[in-house]
Amino acid sequence: MMKFVKTAALSLAVAAVATTMATAAPEDGMKTFGKAVGAGLAVIGAGIGLGFIGKGMTESMARQPEISSTVQTGGLIVAAMLEGTALVAIILAIFAS
Repeated sequence: MMKFVKTAALSLAVAAVATTMATAAPEDGMKTFGKAVGAGLAVIGAGIGLGFIGKGMTESMARQPEISSTVQTGGLIVAAMLEGTALVAIILAIFAS
């Protein structure tokens, strides 16, 4: 499962870099590359964070099945906040001047 998460994060990072580089003017150069790298790092960080959240939730529910609904609710809230933070980081990286 972790290999899948790493592969998915890497794929999204490559897609973000390719999209940013393709839409840039030729004279932007390193500025555009920096934006693309920033967006890619945000995606990779979010993927790793979501992997750790899923791992922790699964371990917690395996240890104490009676509180699985509480763990699941808390994990989903944290995952949603992580996704929002990653989205803001990607937008800031791409649209930064």
